[in-house]
Amino acid sequence: MMEQTTEKTAVLSYDVTILLPVLLLTGMGIAMVYSASSAIALHDYQNEYYFFNRQLISAVLGLFAFLAGRYIPYQMYRRTSYLLFAGAMGLLAVVLLEGMGREVKGSVRWIEFFWFRFQPVELARFALIVFMGYSIAKKQDRIESFIVGFFPHLVVLSMFSILILLQPDYGSVVIFWAMGWVIMFAGRVSIRQLVTTALLVVIPAAIYLIFSSSYRLKRVLSFWDPWQYPKAEGYQVIHSLMGFGSGGLWGKGFGQGYQKLFYLPDPHTDFIFSVIGEEGGLRWVLMVMALYMVILWRGLSIAKTERDFFGSLLALGITVSITLQAVINMAVNLSLLPTKGLTLPFLSYGGSSLVINLGLIGVLMNIWASQKR
Repeated sequence: MMEQTTEKTAVLSYDVTILLPVLLLTGMGIAMVYSASSAIALHDYQNEYYFFNRQLISAVLGLFAFLAGRYIPYQMYRRTSYLLFAGAMGLLAVVLLEGMGREVKGSVRWIEFFWFRFQPVELARFALIVFMGYSIAKKQDRIESFIVGFFPHLVVLSMFSILILLQPDYGSVVIFWAMGWVIMFAGRVSIRQLVTTALLVVIPAAIYLIFSSSYRLKRVLSFWDPWQYPKAEGYQVIHSLMGFGSGGLWGKGFGQGYQKLFYLPDPHTDFIFSVIGEEGGLRWVLMVMALYMVILWRGLSIAKTERDFFGSLLALGITVSITLQAVINMAVNLSLLPTKGLTLPFLSYGGSSLVINLGLIGVLMNIWASQKR
């Protein structure tokens, strides 16, 4: 009888409505990374399993990160928020130092340890969520004060953004500011301050960044009509749409996609959703969307029902971080947004992204488990 009770408790210690979608996406991601990258891996590394093997190792490491997040009490992050913030800022600075960061396609976003590449912005995402959640929860008695409740968090967002823009990584900056605004809104920061700053500072700054670079401006222009730039800025989107179109309702079958064969750039990273659409058709596309919707629903439910305000903001930040990035990536693949260079959580190739995201899901589940005690 005691064994049955222990078994039941072990099962109930995990929220299946979060765990199942994440495991399905991760498993599908490992398979699709192989399908999308095998030709490129064979051509560049003489090993069709090159990216597949790395993604599989990252998934195993991500499992340990998930377990750590699940069983380390989330309240601990409240005490280490400043340390996480300082560490993340330090790593973002280190990656910019000559000889320290690894450049890929004009961006310096990675620190390389032997065979493993680590992207500091992934850790910085978690550090931002923790710091803002802790700071806002602590200042609830003065949260509507501009100096206390809003300005310090604006400074923190700006500090992160400057270092990330220097890489450059504009997509992550968009994610950071969106996360920051959502956390501040949920944290009862003055709506007037949020709206006024967005209209007078954030949006004009974004417009300036677009028009100050011919490359970024062309990306935006190609978004409106990619067929005007078929061999330049519109090339990726055109071949992405061709993948979705040729996949139809049922898809061509696993491994049978055509666009990944040196037509669609980055088929295993930024544009893996298009490969899914071509090989699995509309049914796989809708399934992936539904899995992210379940994660969003459960994450928001946990945030809403958590009694500890810090835990609630932490759960909200994690949920928004993962699902917003997924929405942006899928929208880019479908030509609903300009290209951003963001991967698809759990599905795209990328070790640090997969490990950190699985760790974040573990933290989210720890917050859920704390509600059961």
